Amino acid sequence: MTTATNTLPPPKGVWRLTFERFIEHRLAVASALALGVMVTAALAAPLVEALIGPADAVNLLARFAGPSTAHPLGTDELGRDNLVRLLYGGRVSLFVGLTAALVAAVIGTLIGLLAGYYGGRLDALLMRFTDGVISLPMLPLLIVLAALDLGKLGLPQAWVESEDVSLYRIIIIVALAGWTTVARLVRSSALALRARPFVLAAHAQGAGAARIMGVHILPNLASPIIVATTLATGNVILLESVLSFLGLGIQPPIPSWGNLLTNAQELIWSAPALAFYPGVLIFVTVIAFNFLGDGLQDALDPKALKRY
Repeated sequence: MTTATNTLPPPKGVWRLTFERFIEHRLAVASALALGVMVTAALAAPLVEALIGPADAVNLLARFAGPSTAHPLGTDELGRDNLVRLLYGGRVSLFVGLTAALVAAVIGTLIGLLAGYYGGRLDALLMRFTDGVISLPMLPLLIVLAALDLGKLGLPQAWVESEDVSLYRIIIIVALAGWTTVARLVRSSALALRARPFVLAAHAQGAGAARIMGVHILPNLASPIIVATTLATGNVILLESVLSFLGLGIQPPIPSWGNLLTNAQELIWSAPALAFYPGVLIFVTVIAFNFLGDGLQDALDPKALKRY
């Protein structure tokens, strides 16, 4: 005679629980899918260009053409294909948003980690500096920095006159002004973690400050850093679009959603599609990053483990 024994299911791993919580957030999942489609389409821009034609191919006989087989989204005021230019603009805007957000996250993580771990005068100094940056009006500050003449700053003339200088300048400017949120989040979390038993045990075993911060504290800060970086990416794309719209961002011939919108503002009544497409893409991308950040925040919250 055999007796049935009740066996408990194996415990779920942390990453599986995180994934299960994330897929419960329908807006975050939809946002992730939308961003995946946008990134894939942007990466496929050279393939689309090979099928349709060069992004900078001017055809004055096909100005303001409507959607067709040859031009799925029509053409602009110079007869250039809108779809190809939007895809290349997406490559630039997404690259700027992701790169600037990652650089800002690195700067903020370093400052917040040092302030939270050491505390004392270093913490007070770094946080007062952070408060000073936060107190500055962001958009006017970015406008002033973007309007600086790089040729008068002693930079190499070849670099100043290159086509990519406006791209890298926007990344540097936004990163230098956008690290404060990550710094404050990391600092508050590091203050709590430095008094935890595993950190005290590492101290007792003779671990140095660099090892404790890098091995024991930093991995536990992944959740706020990921969430803050995701939310910041959408804000960076929006800031880049604003600066490009004002003529201080990424300059032609490099296309971005911001300067595509700028070029279309004078044609809004005669060719509204030229402003509609980049405007919608900016709107959808920013909203998607915000919803994705909310979903990641819920999924990575350690307190949510109590529900399982």
